[in-house]
Amino acid sequence: MAKLQLVSARWFNYTRSGIRKQLTTLSENSILHHFVGMLTDSRSFLSYPRHEYFHRILCDLIGEWHSIGEVPDDFELLGNMVKAISYENAAYYFNFKA
Repeated sequence: MAKLQLVSARWFNYTRSGIRKQLTTLSENSILHHFVGMLTDSRSFLSYPRHEYFHRILCDLIGEWHSIGEVPDDFELLGNMVKAISYENAAYYFNFKA
């Protein structure tokens, strides 16, 4: 059975507004928790800052939602969601072994 997964289109979403828009759209469709985050086909060392940028925006947006009461007041739940988006969902999707 084929698996389908949404990822960030890196060439469109290297901007703060592009990343926030995609994360908000995924959230509004109740699929953010299953998102595999930002992927790249690059093996360049310069890709790491882009991923860091994505993760900072992800955490900032979730923190913003928390501060205005749009997500549960549950830091463990929110932390697990960030961890899933940042690593675990991609590892599961690509069948990486720990």
